[in-house]
Amino acid sequence: MPSAQIISETLIQENINRAVRDVFKTMLGREPELVSSTTDGRRGGPALGADVTRPHIVGTVGFIGEANGLIYLYLDLDFARLCTGHLLGMSGEEIDEAGDEVINDAIGEITNMTVGSFKNGLCDAGYSCKLTIPSIVRGSNFSIEPISSASRQIYYFGCGGHRMVADILMKIGE
Repeated sequence: MPSAQIISETLIQENINRAVRDVFKTMLGREPELVSSTTDGRRGGPALGADVTRPHIVGTVGFIGEANGLIYLYLDLDFARLCTGHLLGMSGEEIDEAGDEVINDAIGEITNMTVGSFKNGLCDAGYSCKLTIPSIVRGSNFSIEPISSASRQIYYFGCGGHRMVADILMKIGE
């Protein structure tokens, strides 16, 4: 049985890059590009850096098993609305009329698909795990901090003039 301690940064980066690209291309007609990454950024402040004051929608889904962790996908509100419209075939006016719940549901589903694809890559590498249910955080000027025993990798993607952040927290050991 593999140990979470030997999951390489390369495996994590390859899986999140593939998962984000595949889901965004297939479901949203977008082609995100990995721009940069940081490892163990927990002491480097919030994943959003200077963008922390802008309104964001953050989807999160966890995975548990031989690999344990959480992935947070940060999208600014404008990009989340754009993604929601494309995913659901809705105009901006229809999204406004439907309210925040429709955006929450769409970003929750995009996050679920992305983390599911990431998880499948871990399973293919021998780290059996299952997904938790998605949840949403909305707001600005906040940060998510891991516990001290968690490793953290942050990946920044550019997508049609927008930025999306994948913040991956994994607990090492049991």
